[in-house]
Amino acid sequence: MLSRIALRSARAYAAQGRLVSRSTVLSRAAHNAAKPPARDAFAPLDTFARRHLGSEPKEVGAMLKQVGVKNMDEMVGKTIPPSIRSPKNLALDHGFPERALLDRLKSIGTKNKVFRSYIGMGYTDTVVPNVILRNVLENPAWYTQYTPYQPEISQGRLESLVNFQTMVTDLTGLPIANASLLDEGTAAAEAMIMCWQSTRKGRNTFVVDENCHPQTIACVQMRAESFNINVVVGKVDEAMLQKHGKDITGVLLQYPDTRGNVADYEQLTKAVHTAGGQVVVATDLLSLTLLKAPGEFGADIALGNSQRFGVPLGYGGPHAAFFACKDEHKRRIPGRIVGVSKDAHGKPAYRLALQTREQHIRREKATSNICTAQALLANMAAMYAVYHGPDGLKAIAQRIHNLTAVLAEGIKQAGHSIENSVYFDTLSVKVDDASTILNKAVGLGINLRKLDSKTVALTLDETVSKNDINDLLSVFAKDGAFDADKIAQSISLESTPASFPSNLQRQSKFLQHPIFNTHHSETELLRYIHYLQSKDLSLVHSMIPLGSCTMKLNATTEMIPITWPEFANIHPFAPVDQAEGYSIMLKELEHDIAEITGFDAVSLQPNSGAQGEYAGLRAIRAFHHANGDLQRNVCLIPISAHGTNPASAAMAGMDVVIIKCDNKGNLDMEDLKAKAEKHKDRLAAIMITYPSTFGVFESGVAEACQVVHQHGGQVYMDGANLNAQIGLTKPGEIGADVCHLNLHKTFCIPHGGGGPGMGPIACKSHLGPHLPGHPVIKVGGEQAIGPISAAPYGSAAILPISWAYIKMMGGDGLRQSTELALLNANYMASRLAPHYEILYTNENGMCAHEFIVDVRPFGQLAGVEAIDIAKRLQDYGFHSPTMSWPVANTLMIEPTESESKAELDRFCDAMISIRKEIQEVIDEKQPRGDNVLTNSPHPLSQLINDKWEKPYSREVAAYPMAYLKEKKFWPSVGRVDDAYGDRNLMCTCPSPEEYINDN
Repeated sequence: MLSRIALRSARAYAAQGRLVSRSTVLSRAAHNAAKPPARDAFAPLDTFARRHLGSEPKEVGAMLKQVGVKNMDEMVGKTIPPSIRSPKNLALDHGFPERALLDRLKSIGTKNKVFRSYIGMGYTDTVVPNVILRNVLENPAWYTQYTPYQPEISQGRLESLVNFQTMVTDLTGLPIANASLLDEGTAAAEAMIMCWQSTRKGRNTFVVDENCHPQTIACVQMRAESFNINVVVGKVDEAMLQKHGKDITGVLLQYPDTRGNVADYEQLTKAVHTAGGQVVVATDLLSLTLLKAPGEFGADIALGNSQRFGVPLGYGGPHAAFFACKDEHKRRIPGRIVGVSKDAHGKPAYRLALQTREQHIRREKATSNICTAQALLANMAAMYAVYHGPDGLKAIAQRIHNLTAVLAEGIKQAGHSIENSVYFDTLSVKVDDASTILNKAVGLGINLRKLDSKTVALTLDETVSKNDINDLLSVFAKDGAFDADKIAQSISLESTPASFPSNLQRQSKFLQHPIFNTHHSETELLRYIHYLQSKDLSLVHSMIPLGSCTMKLNATTEMIPITWPEFANIHPFAPVDQAEGYSIMLKELEHDIAEITGFDAVSLQPNSGAQGEYAGLRAIRAFHHANGDLQRNVCLIPISAHGTNPASAAMAGMDVVIIKCDNKGNLDMEDLKAKAEKHKDRLAAIMITYPSTFGVFESGVAEACQVVHQHGGQVYMDGANLNAQIGLTKPGEIGADVCHLNLHKTFCIPHGGGGPGMGPIACKSHLGPHLPGHPVIKVGGEQAIGPISAAPYGSAAILPISWAYIKMMGGDGLRQSTELALLNANYMASRLAPHYEILYTNENGMCAHEFIVDVRPFGQLAGVEAIDIAKRLQDYGFHSPTMSWPVANTLMIEPTESESKAELDRFCDAMISIRKEIQEVIDEKQPRGDNVLTNSPHPLSQLINDKWEKPYSREVAAYPMAYLKEKKFWPSVGRVDDAYGDRNLMCTCPSPEEYINDN
């Protein structure tokens, strides 16, 4: 019947020549129909829903039988409370066939104008090496990986992220860096909080230099509000320090600054330290190949955007921000850090380090809610550095600087003055009329930046050619023509930067590790990329059944447009009339999200689910303040909530009050009512995940919303589990006021090995005026809160993925997707129930789209913990389910709708086989603590070792099931020692000797 759905959609498309506004009501017998309809000879065959959904109708029928229901209607009726079922079908388009979808998006894309943008402000065009474009960004073996929490099957991307960290520490001159943040603006906000934490004894002022990028300043101000930090923006000099010195917690400087000037900050840094503050430097990695490193003049923290290291502009993202700091801050640094440890056999191995810093541990005590990074883009930037090496990077930087010098000379010869005599790639030019210059540039397909009525700025990049320089010179020429060749010959262009005084020129070496000095041919880099790729398990190998993560298909048709120039090569601050195509696509996506969720307004700005939480709570806070209810600052959060929930509430300036759950995992309604009443005068919000984090549709959710509303609060729904709702129920109809959506879960943006992600929010009309704004491009509501992200639409370049998914599935396909996700979970739970206890089902014995397997009894019976089962699954070729969350020592499984019954069975068979292995330990056929589970995983290097003294055979270790002899993914290391890695923290590339021995 899935093919019938697709044909019906295709027939409607072919007959009408356009999409209709309302999907046809589809028979609920969709999965049980027998006789196909007569075919339309003109109907396209490349329909999508049948490709996205993993199981055929016959398989669906078998799963329904296993679950004990007659049809999908009965299954849904037993799973979702009738009181919250949506009365109407989704009012969305029919599903586009794949080719038609690409044609439509290509047509929309032609409305974008790809100008040469020299706007700068932390974003420049770049030459993306094709070997990286094709083999990383466009490669599902890289973009379908999950966050590397299971290091034994993640060594490839972990090594690449260590390369990224090494690149950042070398260039910034600071000893420790993380594995990327979301963007430069929010990285600066994180730095401010770090400074405030480390010097908060009576200090509450953070000074921001007026020549930082405006979006960075706005992000810092936005974050400071909830912590009551006093942000002072102005010229940072001796007078400023004297005025605020005793209260200064930190100072933010831009190097080079937003107007292009390169200042010597060494004495200022000493003065800030003398005053007891920290120095944060927002910088440009490429400039640091020529300029003295921030760490060398005493900076405590350095941060910025690595986008110009081979990552497309993408109308603002996704890009990987970098963040480095002094060693004393290593336990405060936000985000993920990759460290070097060792495995059970003493072999060097990478893993995520110091995880006790993260929000899932600290919860409401956290000052950062960071839950993801930009791993895919960090890996691209790292590969760019590996490909070019230190000499290549310096040559690129020198060429850009030389061209800037040629342009500066030509502009001066044209009768204009350059505001900044010391520059890297950016010039601020005094002109008679800035608007005239900008309009002249636009006529040549060029974007410049207007600083004021008589000043324009421009930033050059590695794509600039001689013709580009001549065009820029013609923009500034008052009369006559200028020739770049002649100007270049008239000035001295040497290997050292002509405009830098000697005390600002970099003397120290960087990127001396062999990894940055080996892979400079395309052949070598291609092989290195594939060598790392071969170490990592991704969706190209097997299902990744992580609960609350929704690792579904990232379809190729959805992914293709993200590298089209008309979407990839637009500057985020380009004039809006040059991004008309983006505007059309984004408005359609906002409309569809509003329809899917039952809300009235949408913001696409948040760059992650955690950012969406923060944005939603800040909108609630602004709503209360606009109504004069400044005292409303209590946020109720269930004890089962994801760690980002309390962390986001704390960041939004709210006091967290925990709500109990009953022994079935449901909200304790009596506790909720009591605490809502207790805090009724201060109640701001409740945060609810639905279905619950325990994987159940709670019947009391609507009542919970009513209780909170009756006591003056707003309802925030965490959309992490929205994949179980679409087409069947809506957050807005249930009673929520605002909800975030994880586009990297429900709407098919790939996880990228730890980012990118997107977390837009949808809300009711009364919160719409408070949606996030932006200081450069107008977005948001009439009473907008400050920006959540550095770019107005967050990671706009990946939004076509979600747009395409919705358009190709259509309303009917989306509903079927939800139904199949629910069925797959209940089918797996039914198969595993005879072997493991399934925690938390509803009164009908049904779970939602995920379920929890209880393995706690095996600890006492066999000395086997959840981690042992997780590692043993690697020997079977699977990534572990979510481990020890939301219940310690359990496994939470989410299959999604994209996996076939055969794959579900393969995983269930592996889990059943592992249960038999556990029983052998219980029956004392295998020893406790030295068995196939506690010694897992088993890398090939261990199995071919001459010495084998295990109480089980090599074959049992390597091939516990017959299919593995034909198709086997091997862990590349044994079990990684987490404690050793934290005790002996090393977050840069291992020594050359270790590197050579290991490779």
